[in-house]
Amino acid sequence: MPLARSLSMTSLNGLLQCEDEDLPMEDLLLFEISWEVTNKVGGIYTVIQTKSKTTADEWGENYFLIGPYFEQNVKTQVEFSEPPNPAVKKAMDTMKSHGCQLSCQFDDKPNIIAHFHEWQAGVGLILSRSQKLPVATIFTTHATLLGRYLCAASIDFYNNLDQFDIDKEAGERQIYHRYCMERASVHCAHVFTTVSQITATEAEHMLKKSPDVVTPNGLNIKKFSAMHEFQNLHSMYKARIQEFIRGHFYGHLDFDLDKTLFFFIAGRYEFSNKGADMFLEALSRLNFLLRVHKTDVTVIVFFIMPAKTNNFNVETLKGQAVRKQLWDTAQSVKEKFGRKLYNALLKGEIPDLNKILDRDDISIMKRAIFSTQRHSLPPVTTHNMIDDSNDPILNTIRRIGLFNNRTDRVKVILHPEFLSSTSPLLPLDYEEFVRGCHLGVFPSYYEPWGYTPAECTVMGIPSVTTNLSGFGCFMQEHVADPEAYGIYIVDRRFRSPDESCNQLTQFLYGFCQQNRRQRIIQRNRTERLSDLLDWKYLGRYYMHARHLALSRTFPDKFEMEPSAPPKTEGFRFPRPSSVPPSPSASQHSSPHHSEAEDEDEDERYDEDEEAERDRQNIKSPFSTGALPQGKKKQHGEYRN
Repeated sequence: MPLARSLSMTSLNGLLQCEDEDLPMEDLLLFEISWEVTNKVGGIYTVIQTKSKTTADEWGENYFLIGPYFEQNVKTQVEFSEPPNPAVKKAMDTMKSHGCQLSCQFDDKPNIIAHFHEWQAGVGLILSRSQKLPVATIFTTHATLLGRYLCAASIDFYNNLDQFDIDKEAGERQIYHRYCMERASVHCAHVFTTVSQITATEAEHMLKKSPDVVTPNGLNIKKFSAMHEFQNLHSMYKARIQEFIRGHFYGHLDFDLDKTLFFFIAGRYEFSNKGADMFLEALSRLNFLLRVHKTDVTVIVFFIMPAKTNNFNVETLKGQAVRKQLWDTAQSVKEKFGRKLYNALLKGEIPDLNKILDRDDISIMKRAIFSTQRHSLPPVTTHNMIDDSNDPILNTIRRIGLFNNRTDRVKVILHPEFLSSTSPLLPLDYEEFVRGCHLGVFPSYYEPWGYTPAECTVMGIPSVTTNLSGFGCFMQEHVADPEAYGIYIVDRRFRSPDESCNQLTQFLYGFCQQNRRQRIIQRNRTERLSDLLDWKYLGRYYMHARHLALSRTFPDKFEMEPSAPPKTEGFRFPRPSSVPPSPSASQHSSPHHSEAEDEDEDERYDEDEEAERDRQNIKSPFSTGALPQGKKKQHGEYRN
């Protein structure tokens, strides 16, 4: 049965405001427990790390993170301290005597909130409830365990949510024990949350409970903030990527780098879940369109998806060595040429350009040109893949024939390793690489939230997402015209795979038709969406979840009175007043547009005016309150 269209995020509608101004933080302790505290495995690490500063500012010394002890992580991310509380110290000493490694600081407070992330941490929640400890518990699932397994098996997941035999499916995949822990944690918690409305629907069927609160993932925007510098950073890091391209495509560099666009997809190597299958098919169709229309635009696409490799590809390393050698040769000849020119000018002579370079210089340049001769195509992958004959990305590239031929307008590079500034091939960190690209493409089928397009947004880089990702649904609800702000949302929920692929192809082709000025305008708009993704804004959902847990656990002390939901209009970015640089509205009126058209665009677009109007659409977060003295919650208002 197809999903209803009302699954997108409903702004702040339904978030209850609390009666008084603030929770009594001095009488509370907040613990967050996760396997990814100081232990990077996936996106939960980013959630906790980026949210920690905002939460610490709110809770001060009463906020604690609990995670696994890994020596290599502790050395770089943890500061040791002795607990001042004698009872806590005794408990820690007892745990250490049983072999537990601990490094933390506690303060004895009467009321405790324990927030558990994912099934690995759920054991503590289940034990807390079974032993009837006076702890307000919250459980957050960032993706259901069974949902991830089913989607990885290329099952039509969302249209069959109510058809699955949950116990049977978990047993067949040998994850029944983990599934039971996850489901028990969900039903034992005082408050159950998840990260997006699409995952809330999934949890309702997979875990048999609807979340109490949807808590979207945010980012620490200050970390990425570059003010007006982000355009300059784009140019700087784009030049670094171009240097890599010069080496990788040596001997085949017959395209104009100034008219070359860089697209990328990054994340875990989940071929279908992350949409790499659809992206490759769309690239094949995009290549056909660009060739048929004889465009001078070239698209180079990076796949940054870690896989098992032996080492760097020899041909790739050779390309960078050839590039460096050519650069050194050019610098040497330039220096010699400049010296002779300088001496001639000092004598008041115009040098004979036919004699300014001697035979040795000519021979050096001929050898340099000869070294760029190549009898093979530029490699598709930068590393030697351990099992390349069974690699799904490489097999799809073989099927669609994107081998980096001279005639191809779309060229592909698979980089099966995380990026690092110490790499001999592409010496850029991930953030630097993203800033240097033109478009991030993430047509995911299964994406409970989607940090990769969110990170693109806060760095001012347009991105493609889908309405099956939490991020895509969130942006559809909060932005009146997402395409004008550089957020292209592919419909993978209500269209067939072929129709979705055609839509993605049209997005990519339309982006290729934009001129440089249109891309600059769009990046400005994209970067202005950063405030929507800031924890200072999204942290209110977590505040609501904590207050709800306290009101259910300690009804004599805390209460949440139902009230009218906050207005949602102010949290929605309007459609820009100027003509948006999106594929549907940015085509020129004639095949060869005139300068008059560009001048007309200047009159319609006022960045400062648009930015000020967008800033006014973000309101301050609501506050939470404690129960006034002598007032109690009615019995039965909340049930566990």
